[in-house]
Amino acid sequence: MIGQQIVNGVTLGSVYAMVAVALTLSIGVLNFLNFSIPGLFMIGGMTLWALLDAGIPWPFAVVGALVMAVAASLMVERFTWRWLRGAPHFVPLVSSMAFLLLFEHIAIAYWGSDMRVVPEAFSGGDWRIAGLVIGIPQLMGLLCSIALVAGLSWLLASTRTGRALRTIAEDPDTALLLGVDINRVVSVVFIVAGLFTALAGILFAINYRQVHPFMGEAVGLKGISAMIIGGMGNIWGSIVGGLIIGTTEVFAISYFGADFVDLAVFGLLLAILILRPTGLFRGMQPVRFGI
Repeated sequence: MIGQQIVNGVTLGSVYAMVAVALTLSIGVLNFLNFSIPGLFMIGGMTLWALLDAGIPWPFAVVGALVMAVAASLMVERFTWRWLRGAPHFVPLVSSMAFLLLFEHIAIAYWGSDMRVVPEAFSGGDWRIAGLVIGIPQLMGLLCSIALVAGLSWLLASTRTGRALRTIAEDPDTALLLGVDINRVVSVVFIVAGLFTALAGILFAINYRQVHPFMGEAVGLKGISAMIIGGMGNIWGSIVGGLIIGTTEVFAISYFGADFVDLAVFGLLLAILILRPTGLFRGMQPVRFGI
């Protein structure tokens, strides 16, 4: 019983972790909490459902959902970060929140506010190991999280783009003097954030088979909590924080009921903030990519 709860918690936690990584990348490099990320999560999940409902095969539907979310993320970059870069810090934040509301209400206008059911992706594909039931979508979620974060860590540590990102995170003015094309590099941040968030929405839709226009809001709050618990600015810490949040949520449902989920999750967040304000790992620095 406990083993199955851990499996389910890791599945949910991998979704939170990918959202937390997207938030960590934005705040670590740009010092900008991107409130449009829950909307990108919703776009990933609902676009997947819409394409499948239109008869598009699964692989093309997944690619289409990712492309749509990346396009939306680049739109946010263009009209929040690039256009408003010289404005006070709170202005891009408010603008990104406006994009979240815009994305949600476009989805309502186009698809309605009802819950939609996503078709089953892998019928009969569960694995039974030592009494545990592990679904292929569950395994995919965890493996995708680890692989993408490992790839992102390599990008940041070993490539020219990664060095440029770290330079911008430390001092944008110095980066400009060194010849870094800030607009191009910042676009990479929004592309990666869009991919991570959309993939999280897709994996959520595949595992739980339900999507709706407001699906990103609760996940966004859990993603922020995971980022803070792991240590703001630490990518691998975001993964750990996401897994902790997901496991806590599953155990809270099992032992106390759904009404106590938020109490358990945000109570844990508060306790960690009191005991270790910087999070479990190195955090609260301009940028800590776990490298």
